[in-house]
Amino acid sequence: MTAGRVALASDHGGYALKSALKAHVQARGYEVLDVGTHSTEACDYPVFARAAAEAVAQGKAWRAIIVDGAGIGSCMVANKVRGVRAGMAFDKATAKNAREHNDAHVLTLGAGYLSEEAAKGIVDVFLTTECTVDRHKKRVAMIDAVDGSSESPARSASSMASGSGEFETLVGKITQVLTANPGIMAGLAAGGSAASHGSCGHCNGCGHCAKRRTDDVRAMLSTTPGSRVSSALGVGEVPKEIAKYIDHTLLKPEATYAEIDKLCDEAAQYGFASVCVNPMHVKRCAARLKGSSSLVCTVIGFPLGATPREIKALEARKAIRDGAREVDMVIAIGALKSGDHQYVYEDIRTVAEAARDGGALLKVIIETALLTDEEKVAACVLSKKARADFVKTSTGFAKGGATEHDVALMARAVDYKLGVKASGGVKSAEDARHMIAAGASRIGASVGVKIVKETKGIASSTGSSGGGY
Repeated sequence: MTAGRVALASDHGGYALKSALKAHVQARGYEVLDVGTHSTEACDYPVFARAAAEAVAQGKAWRAIIVDGAGIGSCMVANKVRGVRAGMAFDKATAKNAREHNDAHVLTLGAGYLSEEAAKGIVDVFLTTECTVDRHKKRVAMIDAVDGSSESPARSASSMASGSGEFETLVGKITQVLTANPGIMAGLAAGGSAASHGSCGHCNGCGHCAKRRTDDVRAMLSTTPGSRVSSALGVGEVPKEIAKYIDHTLLKPEATYAEIDKLCDEAAQYGFASVCVNPMHVKRCAARLKGSSSLVCTVIGFPLGATPREIKALEARKAIRDGAREVDMVIAIGALKSGDHQYVYEDIRTVAEAARDGGALLKVIIETALLTDEEKVAACVLSKKARADFVKTSTGFAKGGATEHDVALMARAVDYKLGVKASGGVKSAEDARHMIAAGASRIGASVGVKIVKETKGIASSTGSSGGGY
């Protein structure tokens, strides 16, 4: 290993910051090995991240610094190189932790989130902090030992990403929930058809409704405190201990005042956790539910997320003044896919501020079906940074809904510090079980609990008459 030599790498988005850091590192007396890129022309970050990581692994560099738009993808690439310990830092404290606790010798930075001065401060800490405490060294040795394992977490995550289905390995300890709650499998052994579970006749799925399959729903909800499920109009009476977990939802555009009133009346009658409606109905619902335990939830920028952030903030504040106590928002999906992370952060932050000012809980819908894995992680990191309370998979209006892979990825991306709501495409109690095992703390799906529909004629292929939510 060449002591004092620092490998530098970036993609086109991180090139400007890398150039500034190069001069900064050289001014500190370190030799620099610049492995590219060398211009702002579009390129693929994995190529350069790998080159920097391999420079460290092969002893050509003492440490490495890699810059891309978010710092996430390059960190993933670097950690695929055997013998490399890479850490992403967003301030001096995390840089110190990466060195002092984890002995990371590769640092990744997100140019989209850091000023030049902040990045220089992080680099200074990274280059001057050592791992000296025995208990930390012991854990670093345990990290290194994973490289020799036939089933390392990195390999398992890679296998899952490529579609091998090794879900349990990726989520690790989360799957212990299944072992600790064997009752969750109750009623599933006989098969998943409505007939085998005693469908009420108004149900187009497996028969797991809160009215008729209460034991299954209890088992599903017991796995994660604070979990919720969704229902649609026409639900029958359900046990009180289950009702408090249900978000009674009606978001279809043609919903009439009479249907909204009925939604509220059912929520009040059965003690549901909330009603979820479009913003124009919030004031009506708050007045009708006054004195009941049911809250009002609404959705901002629904369903496309393409409303300007200033309007989303106004919409949220108006809804909260009208009586909403939970606010879901759809992110600026196009901005995220364009790599404009600053806009996405501000988009979430403005609504988060409105929610905090009004004492409301905020759930951020990232619409996973439209995103790459890197974009999903970026959306979750931005949501956490903006101080949201939950990240949520889907509106139900896009081409796909929640998957185990997405839920696990989101839970890891927010470091399990935010709630994760799996919404859309959860069609049975078994689906919900897998989502909870993946890391979901709430479930949004009419079919997940198989609530009875108002009439057979309005039942959709997803089993929800509530507008795909």
